[in-house]
Formats: sequence, structure tokens, C-alpha cells
Amino acid sequence: MPKVKPQKRNSAHSDAMAKTKAAHSIFKMNTDIGQHVLKNPGIAEQIVLKADLKQSDVVLEIGPGTGNLTAKILEKAKKTIAVELDPRMAAEVTKRFQGTPAQKRLEVILGDVMKTELPYFDVCISNTPYQISSPLTFKLLATLPAPRTCILMFQREFALRLFAKPGDKLYSRLSVNAQMWAKIDHIMKVGKNNFKPPPLVESSVIRMVPKVPRPQINYEEWDGLLRIAFVRKNKTLRASFIGTPTIMNILESNYRTWCAQNDIPVEDGPVGDADGDAMDMGQEEATEEVADEFMDMDDDDVPDFFKEETNSRLQQALLSKPSRKRRGKVAELVREKVRSVLEDETGLADRRARMCDENDFLKLLWAFNQKGIHFS
Repeated sequence: MPKVKPQKRNSAHSDAMAKTKAAHSIFKMNTDIGQHVLKNPGIAEQIVLKADLKQSDVVLEIGPGTGNLTAKILEKAKKTIAVELDPRMAAEVTKRFQGTPAQKRLEVILGDVMKTELPYFDVCISNTPYQISSPLTFKLLATLPAPRTCILMFQREFALRLFAKPGDKLYSRLSVNAQMWAKIDHIMKVGKNNFKPPPLVESSVIRMVPKVPRPQINYEEWDGLLRIAFVRKNKTLRASFIGTPTIMNILESNYRTWCAQNDIPVEDGPVGDADGDAMDMGQEEATEEVADEFMDMDDDDVPDFFKEETNSRLQQALLSKPSRKRRGKVAELVREKVRSVLEDETGLADRRARMCDENDFLKLLWAFNQKGIHFS
């Protein structure tokens, strides 16, 4: 007779594991909406530890998934409000804590966090879907009253941009904007293998502490200034403003509006004549535009043929016959105001945006506003 194979001692455990896997297999993660569940309990423990939670804290968690991070938060906080976009995950995290002492301290909100009016919370902890990193950051910074702290996991490059300093390669408008409204620190790197399924990129956890009280500046004005300065962050500020006709046209329009609102008369009409006093704009601006494009290149990222093409355009701009363009009196006035701010009052005309800090930009904004130049 054939021998009966003896049953392994751990077969019951294997069967239980198989059933568990089968149960979880119904949750096929939707990576299109950033579903990458943090599976490493050690990382979850560290994230909650860095939040320095108090027993009286209400914690907002964005994207709880299956509740691995939620469980750690509930151990420390008074209440957790979890906002989840996926109904399957919302049901799973609710079921996980059903019948436990933590059930009454967990509130699950089904919906898109960007479209949801958030209730009061003291601390935000989030394994953030990468697609909403930037809008979520500024939604949290705009929350009133401001949370005490936010512990957020982002794609590593985005995180590096948030706390980059002047001169860093990743320093950008995002860096200046975020650091104006909050103090931002890097906490830890998180490898892709700590998630299920693993994302395509590495992650980082940052701590964001909103400034209280908030800086007393107009956000639209502030961001408008930064948009101009960082169109090409390697341009000099003179080139970004005076050397860019479209920007000067916008500032002229804004100045006219400001004058109308404040009952300030504007003397209009052309300056000089086409053969005599008209300003020679064509060659200067075209040359500066191409020259700054050349300066803005990263030698490691730009192919040789593109460098050669841009160098050829620079030579053509230098050799081309100047074109003359009539400029109106208001345009000339605005141009002189901008020149005065950049050269005389702030001394920042030859600085590049990538080398300026928030104090430089604040100085610029104040000086421009004093001259009636606005950005919103």
C-alpha cells in the first residue's frame, strides 16, 4: 500500500495564512489614486512618535488604507478622524476597529480630502497620495485654527523641494512659499519596499509646523511675485522683470488698475518718436532672453545639439539689427519704477531667484507695493 504523507505540524497555521491572504486579495490596490499601504510597523511607530501626540489630541489622518498607521495613532490620541477616498478601504478600517475600545474614538469620513470641509484637529498625520502633495500641503497651511504640527509622507523629490534652501538644485517657488508659512524639517527616508505594493519612487517623512501668527502678507501678491521670479530661476531678476515684455505689460495693466482704484491721474500717450527718443527694446530683450536661456541649462541634462542650437540663437540675437518699438508714457513710468526697485532700493537686480531667500522676496514685494506695482 502507498504510504500516506504525514501532515506537517504547521499546516493549520499555513491554512489560516492562506485564508487571510485570500481575504485581502479582494483589495487590489488602486495605485492610480496613490494606494500604497505602509506595511512596516516600525516605520509607523516612528511616524507617530515624531508627532509627539498628547492624550487630548484630535488627529486627522489622510488615507488610512487598512489602518496600520491608524492603530498606532489610536494608542496615543484622544480621537482620530480618518478621511478615505476608497469605500472599500473605509469599510475595512471601520471593520478593523469594530468591537474594540478604540471604536468610539475613530471617525471615518468617506470622500476626497481636497473637497471635504475638515473638522477641527490638532495634528495631521498622513501617508499622502503623491498626486495631491502640493494642494494638500497648502490646504493644511490655510486651515484655521492652524494645526500644531503635520507629519507628512511624500515622494522624496517633493519633500526635498519643500525644505530646500537658496542655492540648492531643487530650490523653487514651492520652497519659498511653504517656508514662508511653516517651519519644515526632514524626519526620515522611507524605502519603497516598506509599502504594499511598492511605489516606483522613494519616500520621505517631513514635519511641518505652521507659523503662528501667520505672516501678514497678501498671498496672491506674494505668489504672483514668486511666479515671475521663478519662471526661470537662473535668470537675473532684472531679466525676469524688465527683460520680459509680457511681464512688463502685465505690470503696466496692474498699475493702471491700481491708479484707477485710488483716483490717481495717469498721463498717457507715446514717448518721443520712432526716429528719435523711442527706446531700443528689440535687440536688448531678445539677446537677454536667449542669454538667460543658455545660462539656465543644466550641463548634465541638456543634449549637446540643443546647447549648440541655443548658442547659435544667441549669436544671431547679438548680430541682428535692432528693432525699435514705441513705448507709452505709462509703460515707461512702470519700467522706471521697476528699475528703481531692483537697482536702487533693494540692490537685487543682478541676483538670481535661486539665490534669494524669503527676506529678499519680502523686501522686493514691499518696495514694489510702495511704488504702486502689484501682482494680483
